[in-house]
Amino acid sequence: MNVRGKAFVFGDRIDTDVLAPGPYMREPLSVLASHCLEAVDADFAKEVQRGDIVVGGESFGIGSSREQAVQALAELGVGAIIAKSFARIFYRNALNLGVPALVCAQLEVSRGDVLEVRPVEGRIINHSTGREFPCEKIPTELMAIVAGGGLMPWLERKLASERRA
Repeated sequence: MNVRGKAFVFGDRIDTDVLAPGPYMREPLSVLASHCLEAVDADFAKEVQRGDIVVGGESFGIGSSREQAVQALAELGVGAIIAKSFARIFYRNALNLGVPALVCAQLEVSRGDVLEVRPVEGRIINHSTGREFPCEKIPTELMAIVAGGGLMPWLERKLASERRA
């Protein structure tokens, strides 16, 4: 499952409170998502398109373990998240909710660059600059979960197929 989209670039230590702001946690997901990252980029939620890619620095997704941080990005159609490093629970939440998250320490990218993310190969192509960058691969087994829409839908299909067998 390769992803191609425009890059939205953020800095280090983007926390879950910025991704899913507390004042909107009781609102429907669409409302929460409309405020995603507004503290660092007021236009992000309005400009991001389905398949676009969020690029972060060190410790992306630090803070609370709230799944809503990834859900907000998924609701906006973000196709992949790339960072120099992730908070561990955020990384797991991303994969469990069907959003590929890749660690790429050497990525050089500017906002608006067109990226192609190849998670199983562990490669990112910046089509705007013509450069390629290695990243940590997402194992095929985990990509099956991501491609299946996340852990719960994948488990439901797996259990249903086992019952039929």
